Amino acid sequence: MNKKELKKLMTVLCQENGISGDESDISKTARKKLKKYCPDARIENGNVIGSLGNQNPNAWHVLLDAHMDKVGLIVTSITDDGFVTVGNVGGLDRRWFPAQRVCIHGTKSIYGIISTLPPHLASGEEKVQKIEQVRIDTGYDAESLREFVSIGDSVTFCGYTGELAGGRFSSPALDDRSGMAAIFYALDEIWQEDLDCKVTVLFSNREEVNGCGAKTGCFSINPDIALAVDVSFAGDGKLCKTGKAGEGAMIGFSPSLDRGLSQELVAHAIHEKIPYQYEVMNGRTGTNADDFAVCRDGVETCTVSIPLYYMHTPVEVVDVNDVKNTGKLLAAFLKGILND
Repeated sequence: MNKKELKKLMTVLCQENGISGDESDISKTARKKLKKYCPDARIENGNVIGSLGNQNPNAWHVLLDAHMDKVGLIVTSITDDGFVTVGNVGGLDRRWFPAQRVCIHGTKSIYGIISTLPPHLASGEEKVQKIEQVRIDTGYDAESLREFVSIGDSVTFCGYTGELAGGRFSSPALDDRSGMAAIFYALDEIWQEDLDCKVTVLFSNREEVNGCGAKTGCFSINPDIALAVDVSFAGDGKLCKTGKAGEGAMIGFSPSLDRGLSQELVAHAIHEKIPYQYEVMNGRTGTNADDFAVCRDGVETCTVSIPLYYMHTPVEVVDVNDVKNTGKLLAAFLKGILND
């Protein structure tokens, strides 16, 4: 898979609907694309699962995970004056809500704007609205709007999807569609290899709210090793909790992760000359790895993260080279360490 194909894949994945608990659109697309590498690809309890490699029950079994869902909103009511009220789905910063364009996924797509007060009419410092105060203006009156929109419908933020200068890529939902793209990149490198291990891919649901997909998926798959491929905070790289965009995958080191597995990933990155960096955490990782590590009688687990700017906003940004090198690292690990 070349970079042009990778960027095309990232665009397709990022543009699919799929907030937590409403992942049907992205799951269908993910299953269709996974079929190329895993003929048994299926949707199971909301997750997309498929396997390849050595199917011998005695072979090492490795789980590659990236979550499909993204943050968003959910309709809580339609007011008599035609506004839509919402609740948040996942962690959202309401400071950037005013004047955002959104799409309500009812019986048809309804576009709207989150209401804001013009600065000419504002007096002093305006406080950040509580979620209960947020109002979406669609232009419809209440009666017309109720024909298409119901309580419980999902709402997504509209944003630009495409390239920026310097090899950067911006879109809503790069958390964690970029992780999905990295796994697809790895699969493209290994799917015709004679692997000694079994590889199962899990594109999990509801990571942003309760990690349900990781819990049920890992229990069903029952792997020996699990790699949670997610995003993490990009910055100047000087803080242990931030990585530097363009300098490779962030390999997790944490008391909650398997240190030997972290070191093995570093060794493969060095051997294959794949750019990498450390992500040091002092406890829980905030990813699906936390659930994998304690699944059944325990799973050797590590995180492999892509540095991302502006997390949980409609303008998330990654470096395409980091997505590619994350995929290369996953492929090197699967082709190398388990064949020794």
